[in-house]
Amino acid sequence: MTDWGSTGRGRVALVTGGGTGIGLAIARGLSAEGYAVIITGRRAAVLEKAAAEIGAETGHAVRAIVCDVGDPVQVKATFTEVKQAFGRLDLLVNNAGSNVSPALLEDIPFEEWTSILAANLTGAFLCTQQAFRLMKDQSPRGGRIINNGSISATTPRPNSAPYTATKHAIAGLTKSTSLDGRKYDIACGQIDIGNAATDMTARMSTGVLQPNGETVSEPTMSVKHVADAVIYMASLPLDANVLNMTVMATNMPFVGRG
Repeated sequence: MTDWGSTGRGRVALVTGGGTGIGLAIARGLSAEGYAVIITGRRAAVLEKAAAEIGAETGHAVRAIVCDVGDPVQVKATFTEVKQAFGRLDLLVNNAGSNVSPALLEDIPFEEWTSILAANLTGAFLCTQQAFRLMKDQSPRGGRIINNGSISATTPRPNSAPYTATKHAIAGLTKSTSLDGRKYDIACGQIDIGNAATDMTARMSTGVLQPNGETVSEPTMSVKHVADAVIYMASLPLDANVLNMTVMATNMPFVGRG
């Protein structure tokens, strides 16, 4: 296997959902490390703004591609563009995902279920499939895939069945990808994130429903810690892999939740 060392110089990374929040922080960190970074998302204006901001900060151009990861046609077109522009892909970060407001399991509309499934699970599978096709045939061969699992991949919050189901499934996809990628020098790992401070987690400070019925304010951590963790995972040579890592706010109610 090829050892590309501890820096990102000359390496190409694709971050899905890279226009905001955790994805933006990861893209910014990878660009600062010297990666050629591509970010995807569904909103062109958001992506272009993020790409411009990262480029101004790091001095490295960032390519923005509008893509709904739940659409196989758009995903295939995105990876075709990456291959044409860069010739290879060294790192895929499957970060794109969405959630719905907490709801009783018996009241969740079918349309919301399928929407979350497409964004959080089908999207990761489609991107992984295209990454395999590119990584196994490039020279040097192989690459790395990192999935955003969330701590909901192991422990749910109340009234979160669709999101929790998809994140549990991501854990299975990560293991299958790691196993099936061996023969192509493709490594796959998962980062489970707890209470990183983003717009999506702003409600943590005002109170989050707990399993005992109480609503409690929860601590958060800087999203930069997530980016740093991903950069570490990506820095390893392909004969080493972090299969699973949990990065969380120390005092959040996760260990012993429920």
